[in-house]
Amino acid sequence: MTTVEVMRIVTREQVIAYRLHVNHLTRRLPAGLHEQAAYAGLQDTAPRDALLGLHARMSECTPSDWEHPSLIQTYSPRAAVYVLPARDFGVFTLGRLPLDPAAAERIEVLAEQVCETLGGRERRGAGVHGLREACASGRIAVRWDTTSLWAREVPKPSIEVADARLELCRRHLHYFGPTTPKAFSWWSGLSPADAKAVWSSLADELLEVDFDGVPGWILRTDEECLRSVPSPRGVRLLVASDLRLFGRDRDARFIAPGLRALTPVADSFHPNGLMVDGRIVGAWGRKGGRVDVVLSDTLSTTQYDALEAEVACLPVRDASLSVRSGDNW
Repeated sequence: MTTVEVMRIVTREQVIAYRLHVNHLTRRLPAGLHEQAAYAGLQDTAPRDALLGLHARMSECTPSDWEHPSLIQTYSPRAAVYVLPARDFGVFTLGRLPLDPAAAERIEVLAEQVCETLGGRERRGAGVHGLREACASGRIAVRWDTTSLWAREVPKPSIEVADARLELCRRHLHYFGPTTPKAFSWWSGLSPADAKAVWSSLADELLEVDFDGVPGWILRTDEECLRSVPSPRGVRLLVASDLRLFGRDRDARFIAPGLRALTPVADSFHPNGLMVDGRIVGAWGRKGGRVDVVLSDTLSTTQYDALEAEVACLPVRDASLSVRSGDNW
């Protein structure tokens, strides 16, 4: 086997370390870098997961940072609200318009109808026909405060649609690689055929790797980082959507839909993951400020102290920690 071939074989450990590194989940960004923290989009499932996703990625996060002026919200293809960098709004909206002109025009017509309904004002989004689908037009932003959803018209982004699609694909490859056209299709909301077409347009920028015996692709510019990133260290409270970095498909390699448990103590009230040194060692849930952790592994004194520190700096009111062992699983 040649040296080049060896370099292109990647292990699960390398992939997880890489994904956590590029998603800023092993070393926090300095305070104030909201756009970098949300560069791949943060799913804002209740209760305020995007805020906790920001906290996991950026120092000194405050309770109001989910609505920082540099950020914006819109619906994703899967009907969840996402927090995004405002300057990249076009990437995450126009980038998922279908390639078929007739289908894209239908979304534009729908967006025009939604904007007429809004009448230049921000109003409650409930009952606005076609709001979710129309968000792909780039003309509509939303604001979700966990109790109500509000919608407003915004200036259409200036980025060309074709450029937006390519940039969306690059971000997927950078933050979730190694990955596949199928995973990109699911994540972006593009049809499998459209996703493959966009993927093919980036062929010169891609590198195929052997991911534990399965083909996957990365950006060529990310190869060195993938091979050399150090093993993860530290404690993080990861929200459920971030657990996809560990693999959610059938073989636990690529991001995918579904809720495949990464620890036997996860349940409907504890859907999130406690990560220690790059491993999921427990599950957690939150009600108000109370963070309830169920452990599947034993923590050292140092690790427990780090967990306490993580909870103490959560951007929620009256944060407190409750820990128990999952002895009965």
